[in-house]
Order: sequence, then structure tokens, then C-alpha cells
Amino acid sequence: MQSEKYILYDPSIEVTQPREAELIDKIVSSIKRTSQRSFIRYDHGIRQAHAKSHGILKGEMTVYPDLPEHLRQGLFAQARSYPVIVRLSTALGALRSDRVRAGRGIAIKIIGIEGKKALPDFDQSANHDILMANVPTYFANTAAYSKVQYLFELMPIFPDLILRIFGFGARSARKLLEAIGVDPPGRIKLFSDPGHNILGETFHSMAAIRFGDYIAKFSLVPFSSSVRQLAGKPIAPVDDALRQCVVQFFKNNSAEYELRAQLCTDLKPMPVEDASIEWPEELSPHQPIARITLPVQDAYSAKRRAYGDDILSFSSWRCLADHQPLGSIMRLRKIAYQTSTVFRHDQNGQPIEEPKHIAELPD
Repeated sequence: MQSEKYILYDPSIEVTQPREAELIDKIVSSIKRTSQRSFIRYDHGIRQAHAKSHGILKGEMTVYPDLPEHLRQGLFAQARSYPVIVRLSTALGALRSDRVRAGRGIAIKIIGIEGKKALPDFDQSANHDILMANVPTYFANTAAYSKVQYLFELMPIFPDLILRIFGFGARSARKLLEAIGVDPPGRIKLFSDPGHNILGETFHSMAAIRFGDYIAKFSLVPFSSSVRQLAGKPIAPVDDALRQCVVQFFKNNSAEYELRAQLCTDLKPMPVEDASIEWPEELSPHQPIARITLPVQDAYSAKRRAYGDDILSFSSWRCLADHQPLGSIMRLRKIAYQTSTVFRHDQNGQPIEEPKHIAELPD
């Protein structure tokens, strides 16, 4: 059977890293300081990662019928459809011009799921979140992230021009390293975004996730020709180019994306604890599991923007137990996202609420 080649999930695959709790405490303290400074700067609470949104969309996710046994896991065990809310964003924890090149992200909230949750004390909703970025790996492990976080803490004081110069250097370094056959470090990849239309990007979970009986990473790939043709298309050199791309597209077009799972076959070249290592496609290809369809709509009305930026929250840990995030970066994100969410909602005087129906997303 094909499923015999996939590594079975067992809690023992996760190994707490040296000084992990101490490092996470330091990172969370830095996030709190950054949140306070952002609030003073903007007179408004913002996310400490993926602060700038480019579109808030509604749609539907359909799990494919007749999946093989190894893919019929957790949320994907049965062929059915779910309403979804999708948020497109830039990775930075500040409201920067789109001329500042940084990683782009997509957050998907699946509404109306059933089953045991990974953190029932934290999350009593019937929702499941999937967070992805347009790079295949995370830029650092927890130990390295603790150092990079202090750069993020200082970043709000840097003007856009400095960050654009830094991005130009990162893109040049990436081209040079790739030309000589060296895979660039994650930190260079994060700040060397080529500036393409976000709707044509392929997105990745970056870190490992439990996939029922197995272990996987997710990817989201443009599927319909309407978005496939946008892959690699440059954006205009203006401050809100990405929002303009999204809003103009969805005025007259629908989009389809395919969700895929890459199952782990060997823990050595496909580690769980180090999310900075890309899992080789030749060892395990990404396999289709579901389709996400986004119809024609007003992607960024004033009410929708306010709901998406101030009311909605996303967390990799708002999920079924069958899809629990794995590894040191995901354990860090569990606390970091909770901290950022609580601060942002308190600063804006908003309760932390989860939508129970797609109709709660304003048109």
C-alpha cells in the first residue's frame, strides 16, 4: 500500500529545543513592546505580523471526492464543502508601502467544521484556520527568531526608503547565491520578494502540521486560468499596488486555488523541528486535497476592511486536533499569535469573536 511509505504521526516526533521556553518568553516580551509602540504610532492596534491587508474575501472550500486513504484525514476525511473567509496580507508588522518588498501571506478561515480541537481551552469555535506565505520555508528556527525579533522591534523606526534599499540588497544577494547553486537563507528570501501580483502566488504552510495519521505541509496553488496567468506578473510601483490588484480583479473575475498536502516520508531530510528546511519534492510530491473558489465580489469595502483588520483573528492553532501544528516555530506561534491578538483587540476596544456564519462578513 502507498500509505506504508509515509511517516506515522507520534507525539515523540516533537523535541523541545534547548532554552525554548526562555526564548519564547523573550520573544513574547518583545512582541508586547512592539505592539505598544505600534499603537502609539498609528493610534490604533495592528497585528504584529501581516499587519497590512490587501483584500478580505469570501468563498468556498470543497474537499475532493474519492481521495486515497492516506489523504482522507481529519478535515479532509469526507467530500464536502465549507464557507471560507480569506485574508491577503504582507508579512511585516507595520503598515508599509507595497514598494517595500517582503513576504506575502494568505490566511484561510474555514467555517462550520466538526471534531476535537487542538486547544479546546483556547478555541471553542467551529472554525479552522490555515496560514500560509509565498515562501516554502520559515526564515528561522526559534533560537534564530529570538535574535531577528529585536530587528522587528526596531523596524517601525526605519523609513520606507531604508527598507527598500535593504530589499534591493536582499534581492541582489538572492540572485547571486542562486546563480552559484546556493539556497539563500530564509531571512534573505523573506525580504527579497520580487513584487509580483499576490493573486498569482503559490503559498506554503512552511512548517509541519499533523495530517491525521501522518505529517504534512500544505501548499495553495493558483488553479483557474484567471489567476494562473497572474503568476510572475509585476505590480505597479505605488504604495497600495497589491490592494488595487485584488480589488480590480474581483470586480469582474472569480478565482480558484488548489490546496495540496505534502506528506512526510523521511524525518531526516524532512524535519519537523526545523521549519527553515524545505522538504524535497522528489521525496514526496504535493497531492491535491481540496479546491477553494472565490467568486466576483467587492474585496475591500470599508466595512469589510474594518471587519478583517479589527475583528477577525487568525491562528495556526485554531484547528482540529488532527491538524495540530508541529515543531518549535509552531509552538512559538501558539503563544505569539495569542499575545498579539489580545493586545490588538484590547487596544481597539473590540471583543475577540469568531464568526459563526459567512454572512457575518460584510459585503
